[in-house]
Amino acid sequence: MSMASEELEKLAIKAANEAIQLERQGYKSMAVAKYTRAVDILKQLCTLYPGSYQNKVYSDYIKQYERRIRELGGQETVVKPVNEKKADSMILREKPNVEWKEVVGLEDAKNAIEDAIVYPSQRPDLYPAGWPRGILLFGPPGCGKTLVAAATANKINAAFYNVDAASIMSKWLGESEQNVAKLFENARLVSENGQPAIIFIDEIDSLVGVRTEEVGGEIRMRNQFMKEMDNITDKGKSFHVYVIGATNKPWSLDQPFLRRFQKRIYIPLPDFDARKRMFQLYSKKLLGISSDVDWSELARLTEGYSGSDVKDIFQDVNSKVIREFFKSGNFKDENAKPRSVTMKDFLEVLEARKSSVSLELLKNYTIWSERYKAL
Repeated sequence: MSMASEELEKLAIKAANEAIQLERQGYKSMAVAKYTRAVDILKQLCTLYPGSYQNKVYSDYIKQYERRIRELGGQETVVKPVNEKKADSMILREKPNVEWKEVVGLEDAKNAIEDAIVYPSQRPDLYPAGWPRGILLFGPPGCGKTLVAAATANKINAAFYNVDAASIMSKWLGESEQNVAKLFENARLVSENGQPAIIFIDEIDSLVGVRTEEVGGEIRMRNQFMKEMDNITDKGKSFHVYVIGATNKPWSLDQPFLRRFQKRIYIPLPDFDARKRMFQLYSKKLLGISSDVDWSELARLTEGYSGSDVKDIFQDVNSKVIREFFKSGNFKDENAKPRSVTMKDFLEVLEARKSSVSLELLKNYTIWSERYKAL
């Protein structure tokens, strides 16, 4: 297997794993988007390497992911041949169903997003000096960066372009800069027709991070990206195209790209109040909650946990009760229900599940934020 095919395979696995995680969290449309991306990449692999012994495995995964897309209410992906001169098949456009109210806490970040995107979209005449079009969201994994971007798109009814590295970094195809140009051209056309457009690039450091060595395709792609960013941030332009970049490693971003993100917003771990609200919000999805569950105590015990960590706790608690229900044999009775979740269940799960974010990593975010943040 060549280096290029190995990289594509890694990207497909990453997209599929993210889809599974999003599906577990209840974000069906975003899960469909990631499953679609995984299928897209696997089909590219089959086309690029028709004689590969791995193609049977890829085909099986394609069928599996397409079946899941249908079950979640999405459409199967149709991928154009990779040698076409169009990047439409590389562009993923979806309508997020994430509400603003689902972004728990993060008041500073939401205020900054409203100032940069929401208000200018509603009353551009109030901004004669222009407004920011480049927004960087940085912070620990699992704290809501993707959620913030999707909720923003939904709030202003924007076309949402959810772009990953596989969509642009096709250096082995020699089309990277064309993909970047096509992406921005598509977004501008949408904006010119009256609808805002948000280009969301997750793990943007993989595209525009510091490089010790670059090949020609990478250089052209990065130059094209800077050119497009300069175009949308021109104060003389009135169209509503925004680039939201998300990264867990802001210190890896190259300086020329960093300054093109006029807003640099820290998405931190949820504080006490946010964790308590998360527990209360997620509890509505459980079959039953005992009156002895103390949300304040659970919020205290989960200091240092990410939002994703808190959601995983609920999945584990629910699985614990359902496992007990099945082992009891009561599931055979259609009228039987699992027992309510108790405080003891939460405490037992917390004993086995710790925070996924290290203190050392948090210190790095604090240092970088103090130097570069721009709310």
